[in-house]
Amino acid sequence: MARTFISPSKYIQGPGELKNLGTYAAVLGKKILVLISPNGLKRFGADIEASFAGKDMTYIFESFNGECSKKEINRIIDVCKANDIDCMVGVGGGKIFDTIKAVAYYLDKPVIICPTIAATDAPCSALSVIYTEEGAVEEYLFLKQNPNVVLMDSAVIAKSPVRLTVSGMGDALATYIEARASYKHDGPNFAGGKALHTGIALAKLCFDTLMSDGVKAKTALEVGALTPAVEAVIEANTLLSGLGFESGGIAASHAIHNGFCSLEECHHYYHGEKVAFGVISQLVLENAPEEELNQVLDFCIAVGLPVTMAEIGVTEPTWEKLMQVATIACGEADTARNMPFDVDPEMVANAILGADAIGRKALAKKA
Repeated sequence: MARTFISPSKYIQGPGELKNLGTYAAVLGKKILVLISPNGLKRFGADIEASFAGKDMTYIFESFNGECSKKEINRIIDVCKANDIDCMVGVGGGKIFDTIKAVAYYLDKPVIICPTIAATDAPCSALSVIYTEEGAVEEYLFLKQNPNVVLMDSAVIAKSPVRLTVSGMGDALATYIEARASYKHDGPNFAGGKALHTGIALAKLCFDTLMSDGVKAKTALEVGALTPAVEAVIEANTLLSGLGFESGGIAASHAIHNGFCSLEECHHYYHGEKVAFGVISQLVLENAPEEELNQVLDFCIAVGLPVTMAEIGVTEPTWEKLMQVATIACGEADTARNMPFDVDPEMVANAILGADAIGRKALAKKA
């Protein structure tokens, strides 16, 4: 199998860039659909409209219904067909991106991704995670190409809720831990092959950036400041994590996240928050060195990421629940199989239980 690497055609990051959306869209189409939440439209609609002013283009706004489900994807496809849309834009967060990328895939049209938060690595990828109407992970949809443009307005992101960027750090934290495990296994990436050194190097840079700038960035974001550390973390959460996971591969951390998505009490926690606990569980599963485990625990506690099951809503972690999570994580369609050793649900459930105990102990030390 070949070693492969994929990426968006263009990545742009800087303050005020949302006001240039129309300029980037004009290269790709003349009839634009902008998928955005009602709140996003109130906050950013005027800037988006101004970006199209004076250009030979038409555009419509369409409200996102809140879940990246097959039903929502099909609804947006119908809207695009009815309006003869030839380019589409997603403005907001990860589920909007996954929805509009899926729509672009089925209609074979270009797509621009405009995050207003840095909460996941979804913007850059040729992947959509499809959920059920109830919020459980249903399937991964592999797309034929990455977005045409990813446009990150860092000034907008710096004003978003701090918890969202911290959640993005949790998602990005998994990038190197999982890519490393998958590489040892010689497992597949999401680019139709196996990892190149390039993908692993970017994943490692993602991890190193979080360790050097994550706490500084959170401190700056708490007062709404756009500092070099914030810019670095936005890049790590979005570009480095996106390229690193997709071209490097993923393993148990995200699989464990997917298992926790099956528990109703976890639904109101963010993707990266559940992934962060999945990272600690994976490190326990692979018996990582104590120094590395403590480094990750200290980082998570310092920025406010979960290190226990209670912090992602599981206050009564019965063995039945743990086995439910672990069985999903070890399923044929999931990625725990990319660990460099054979895993089974009992191993994963025990690792989760051990991670929770280690996390509680680490929190007690910091109290």
